[in-house]
Amino acid sequence: MLIVLACWQLCVALGLVDVTFSSSPLRIAVAEVELFGSGEIYPALAATGNELLWGLLITFVLGIPIGLVLGRSTILHDMTEPIVNVLYSVPYVMFLPIIIFWFGINNVSRVVIIIWAGILPLVINITAGVRNLAHDYTRVATVFCTPRLKFFYVVALPATLPYILAGIRLAVGRALVGAIVAELFLASEGLGYYVQVQTSNFNMDSAMAGIVVLAAVALLLNWGVRRVERRFTHWSGAQ
Repeated sequence: MLIVLACWQLCVALGLVDVTFSSSPLRIAVAEVELFGSGEIYPALAATGNELLWGLLITFVLGIPIGLVLGRSTILHDMTEPIVNVLYSVPYVMFLPIIIFWFGINNVSRVVIIIWAGILPLVINITAGVRNLAHDYTRVATVFCTPRLKFFYVVALPATLPYILAGIRLAVGRALVGAIVAELFLASEGLGYYVQVQTSNFNMDSAMAGIVVLAAVALLLNWGVRRVERRFTHWSGAQ
C-alpha cells in the first residue's frame, strides 16, 4: 500500500497525473484533516451509521432464524432455494424503481436496500451450515426427544456458529455497499451522497478523502467481526 501511494505521489510530482481528476496522497491527507477539523464529515458519518445500524440489526434478527429454519427443513429449502439464488444473483439496483414506488425516497428505502444486500449471504451461509451439521448431533437430539424449537437454539445455533459469523462478515461488507449505493440514488445525506456531490463539483481532494473514510469504516467493521469470530469459534479449528 505504501509503495502504491509513493508511486502515485511521484507520478503527480512528475506531472504524469493530473491532480484535477485524481488528486494525490498529500492533498487527500490535507483534505482529511480539514474534513475532521471543520466537522463537515460528521453529519455524513452519522447518517450512514444510523442507516447501517438499523439495516444490520434487522438483517441479523431476521436472517439467522430464517437460515436455521431453511437449513433444517428440506421442503422449505427446496422451495426457496431458486428464489434466494435469483435475488442473490440479480443486482438489487435493478429493483430501485420498485423500492422507490413502494417505500418512497426516504430512510425506509435505504434501510430496505441494506437489508436486501446483507440478508441473502447471511441466510445462504447459515443454511449451508445447518445442512452440513454433523449427523451425530441430530441423532443424539432425536434419541433424547429434543423438541424442535429447543433443537434450534441448543444444537443447531452453537454448532453452526462459525457459519453464522462468516455470514455476518459477508453481510456487513455487502450492507455497507448497499448503504452507499442507496445514498447515491436515494439520499441527500450520508457518505455516499457526500462523495457524489464532491465528485460532481470536481472537488476530487474531498471526494477522495470521503472514499478513504469509507474504506476505514469498512476495515473497522471487518476487523470487529473478525475479532468476534476468533473469540467465539476458536474451537472449530480443532474439530
